[in-house]
Amino acid sequence: MLKEYTKIPAPLNSEVALKIIPGHFATNHSHITNYMEIGTMKTRCNEAQGVAQLLAMHYSVQTPVDTIVCADDMEVVGTFLAMELTKAGVANYNQHKTIYVTSPELTSTGQSIFRDNMQLTVRDKNVLLLFGSLSTGRTVESLAECVKYYGAKISGACAIFSAVRQVAGIDITAVFHEEDIPNYASYPLHDCPLCKQGVPIDAIVNSFGYSELR
Repeated sequence: MLKEYTKIPAPLNSEVALKIIPGHFATNHSHITNYMEIGTMKTRCNEAQGVAQLLAMHYSVQTPVDTIVCADDMEVVGTFLAMELTKAGVANYNQHKTIYVTSPELTSTGQSIFRDNMQLTVRDKNVLLLFGSLSTGRTVESLAECVKYYGAKISGACAIFSAVRQVAGIDITAVFHEEDIPNYASYPLHDCPLCKQGVPIDAIVNSFGYSELR
């Protein structure tokens, strides 16, 4: 079993706390020294609302948001974020004067698409991308490329945790950053010093959770 969590509360809302476990973990694009458990922040209403409130603080009324596109099962946070942005008076240009909250479909090859009946949520819209956690930012590039294919404009990207501040010219807003995590480091898959030292991998991890290897 993995070690017990250490909780790191958000500076402006102690009910929103990132649970971290030190070790050697493999993501799709890198090896990292801490696993960030964000499951309750994505599924527990009071925590999801708290995350949304913290993220919404970074967007002004000059930031147009017609649609929030959610990755990593972030739809609960996305719904609260839409409500917070609406209360704050963020502009949207949808016919019904409300913000869409949607997610792409992943094909068997890992490509993100929107079916014909759902393309209205992103086509020619001002889109805010929402993620669980980001270690390298490659998923930002992938999802941004997807929505741009449908003519969308990227208003920004945000996440619960992000080790990157900008990807492909897109500013990343996050509740937690790498400097908030003690001794956090991210290494390329094929140039990991822990692997070179013979330190075994504890688990394969992503924004959905972890699978232990030992």
